[in-house]
Amino acid sequence: MSRHTLVIVCIWVALASVVYYLVDRIQQPNTLQALGHDHTVVLKRGLDGHYRAEALINGEQVDVLVDTGATGVAISQTVADKLQLKSLTAVRTNTANGTTVGYMVRLSSVKLGGVEANNVSAMIAPGLEGDVLLGMSFLARMDVRLFKGEMTIRQVE
Repeated sequence: MSRHTLVIVCIWVALASVVYYLVDRIQQPNTLQALGHDHTVVLKRGLDGHYRAEALINGEQVDVLVDTGATGVAISQTVADKLQLKSLTAVRTNTANGTTVGYMVRLSSVKLGGVEANNVSAMIAPGLEGDVLLGMSFLARMDVRLFKGEMTIRQVE
């Protein structure tokens, strides 16, 4: 490979890396670093219309979908395994996809930026696609407002 070809390849790799980084920031603007540590968090709505963010559950980083229409916190089996969550209590629950069985657990802490709740009720949902659905068992403890593509969550406890 000639020196000229190597330089061109390096330039293309650098440009591809920059484009990847920018697209990733557009699709996932609510990273742990971007959310900061204040007791008020402002989430930007994603291109798909949902509010996704990085959060800490029991101190471990996970991706969450913030859903004010969900009754509780639902955790995929993959994330439950990562967090080493165990439950002996099975419950039947109704979801948008029909009736299913989930497993009740308690989360020591759920933290979204500087907004935190302790002892949060959650359910391991083995059929859940994605990581974590962050619903009202967390959000009901906060002041939540939606306005012009932003969700503002303020700590009130």
